[in-house]
Amino acid sequence: MRSVPIVDRVTDAFFALDTGFRFTYLNERAETLLKRSREELIGRVMWDEFPQTVETQFPDGFHRAMDEQVPVSFEIYHTHLETWFEARAYPSETGLSVYMRDVTERRAQETTLAQHAAVVEAVRDAVITLDRNREIVSVNGATESVFDTDRSALLGEHVETLTELAGIDGERAVDIGQAITDVDVGNADRRQLELPYIGPDGGDRMGEFRFVPIEDDVATVAVVVRDVTDQHEYERVVTSLHEITRWLLESDDPEEICAISVHAGSDLLDLPISGVWLLEEEQGYLEPVAGTAGAHDEFGGLPRFHPSEGLVWDVFEAGEVERFDDLETVDDLYNPDTPLRSEIIAPIGTHGILMTGALDPHRFDETDVDLISTLVENTRAALDRADRERILRDRTAELEHQTDRLEAVAELLSTDLKRQLDAVADALDDDSGADEWEFPLAEDTVETTLDRAERLVDDVREFARNASAVGTRTRLRLESAVADALSDSRLDEDEIVVDASAALRADPDRFVHLLETAFDSAVARADGSVTVQVGLVGFDDDGSRGFFLLDDGTEIPPNAHDRVLDPIADDHTAIDGLGLALVRAIADAHDWTCTVTNGYNGGTRIEIRDVTTLERRLE
Repeated sequence: MRSVPIVDRVTDAFFALDTGFRFTYLNERAETLLKRSREELIGRVMWDEFPQTVETQFPDGFHRAMDEQVPVSFEIYHTHLETWFEARAYPSETGLSVYMRDVTERRAQETTLAQHAAVVEAVRDAVITLDRNREIVSVNGATESVFDTDRSALLGEHVETLTELAGIDGERAVDIGQAITDVDVGNADRRQLELPYIGPDGGDRMGEFRFVPIEDDVATVAVVVRDVTDQHEYERVVTSLHEITRWLLESDDPEEICAISVHAGSDLLDLPISGVWLLEEEQGYLEPVAGTAGAHDEFGGLPRFHPSEGLVWDVFEAGEVERFDDLETVDDLYNPDTPLRSEIIAPIGTHGILMTGALDPHRFDETDVDLISTLVENTRAALDRADRERILRDRTAELEHQTDRLEAVAELLSTDLKRQLDAVADALDDDSGADEWEFPLAEDTVETTLDRAERLVDDVREFARNASAVGTRTRLRLESAVADALSDSRLDEDEIVVDASAALRADPDRFVHLLETAFDSAVARADGSVTVQVGLVGFDDDGSRGFFLLDDGTEIPPNAHDRVLDPIADDHTAIDGLGLALVRAIADAHDWTCTVTNGYNGGTRIEIRDVTTLERRLE
């Protein structure tokens, strides 16, 4: 059996050239690579057979090896084969021995490693690789900035050098060592620790340390350190804000809720110039209710914002949080001379707004907007709850008061009716004879007594309707309503004086009943004749519009002004029915306000205000 030359047994392509660069030998791998047989190439000049190689590194490399008698090597890319080869030429007196090795896979690995190295160098996280002896093999540029050191001071050093440099205490350094070991020996695919360390400025920072295995000729473990101080602080603040929500929801006082919100923003979010404004619904402006000490020190007090006054009102109406990075570039400022340069304005639902400012431009970022949004949302929920609690308390109090009023009405109905009916029964049962019979109630007749009883029943029925049964409101002339009330009251026509002509919208029957009851109350309190004056209020002063009824009868003492408006009151002024309590009930049913005072010259003055439809008429 013919022996196979050694060069035919190697995996590299091999061929030999004489001093004229003619082929003298090719192994099988070279025949495959060049796609030519030995018979075709032996004795042929390489440049003639493969002219495309003239434009490659082959000529320069081979001539240098031959002329200088030194070995050369270079890498060349074979386009048709899409393969990288490493060519090595060894000279001798008779020519060149050339070896060609496929290094495509190695080149790919090197490219990948170079790309990885570029990525590692570009990332903002610190990346440190360690060998099995825990010595530092490599560090990227971010490591220098994260730990404020030069990479040359770390390379070759034990990892403890890094933990000492970062000010990591002994117990946590042990945790780092255990994590490295777990990853290195395969006990864990990866480990992660969150540890405090000393930053480049000497301040406390929080780092996320990740440990992962790597495949490298030297390094076995990579340590990736990310500065998560801002994220950690954000999470702490969010947690604290949710804790503050509990305090907010425990309060039912809007001003206290706003004070908690403002001081939470000052302490937690570092917002020293802040305030909260709530909408004053009746007047329609934003009223300052809470502010930080910094806001008061800077401005000496917080302004009130009326509709269309500056950015605050615009943002409140829009309903979305707005950030203003430089107020000098913003139009429509409430105060063009404000020392503030940047601002965040955040609506608190429909309740009002929270505003925070800074003396420097671009003081706030999106994180501040997110945190303030969370704060105002929690504040809105607390104010909503406070409103619900207030409404519930008001309703409960009203129900309790209504119960007391109905019990008082029942007692009044029972007592007065019994008194009237007993008087009639006594008169009818008198045994003295028809000629000598005299009704015991002064000059009243049985018909009058029964009429009073019927009137009491009507008053009770009217009072029970209260605000729940206002009929259709129509336009009424005040003088006509007064005339209608006179026809059914105990006041004579010549005892009434109407100062001015006016018109209003009201339930006709109930409004006439209001006037009739007021007239009867005046008569009941008079020792003799009485005069009632009807006039208008709110047209010549700053008060709300309405009308008054002023009588010259016995005046109601000031300490009884409120009591006579309530059926619970046990007062002699409530005789013959519910009296002024019924006047107030009908006024309440129309959303009007009823008060009792004394006139300048004595007597009693009843004022009905908030009659928004009242108009003065010109004769």
